[in-house]
Amino acid sequence: MSSTDKVFAGSIPKLYDEYLVPMIFSVYAEDIARRVAARSPSTLLEIAAGTGAVTRAVAAALPRGVRYVATDLNEPMLAVAAQRQAGDDRITWRQADGMALPFGDAEFDLVCCQFGAMFFPDRVKAYGEVKRVLKSNGTFVFNVWDRIEDNEVTHEATIALGKMFPDDPPRFMVRTPHGYHDKAVIKADLERAGFRDIAIETRSEISRAPSADYVATALCQGTPLRSEIEARDASKLQAATDFVAEALRASHGNGACDGKIQAIVIEARR
Repeated sequence: MSSTDKVFAGSIPKLYDEYLVPMIFSVYAEDIARRVAARSPSTLLEIAAGTGAVTRAVAAALPRGVRYVATDLNEPMLAVAAQRQAGDDRITWRQADGMALPFGDAEFDLVCCQFGAMFFPDRVKAYGEVKRVLKSNGTFVFNVWDRIEDNEVTHEATIALGKMFPDDPPRFMVRTPHGYHDKAVIKADLERAGFRDIAIETRSEISRAPSADYVATALCQGTPLRSEIEARDASKLQAATDFVAEALRASHGNGACDGKIQAIVIEARR
């Protein structure tokens, strides 16, 4: 993992929330919320909450009286989430490293995480922390992106950037968001951390965006892919965005730019 892969700062959090959340994250947030609500937790921890897509969906699905702690490593992302969910006194916002959770043993009925496990440098250690803070028989619900070839517009954008920067193609999307999808590896990591009753399923959806320009802006400017582009030539961020948009228009047309997305959803019991 590159040192910039976990950096969500500057204008990235706002663009991430405005563009990426409705395009690819909301549909999976609703899925996580249904799974969480089915467990009826009274104490809930979310790690890698980002700008709060899951937090908002879960909060809408749970009753009053729930204790909900939402955390993220990146304070700028969490600030956007807290602003979006201001006034919900069930939720406590806290900056926290998923590999060193600042909570006592057996504090929570359930821990959830949306598209965060791929960013943990030591996943077994992070899963061990989740297990530690879960109560006996508590549940860990999380998801990760499947391989990039099963996520259409992201794959197309990555191919386009490879053509623009042939000597040093940006590989953030392949390396990190879509770099942890082997179900056998995920199951083995969870088992090494002490989890049992592990259920893993593949879930396909459709990403929806009004235009190719929207998708290109989301991916090139609303993720750490931006840092990779700027590291190659800081003056070419908009040119790279436009290049990706043109490639997407070539395959999707001038109107809406929809495409298959695919994730892996995991539920594991302590």
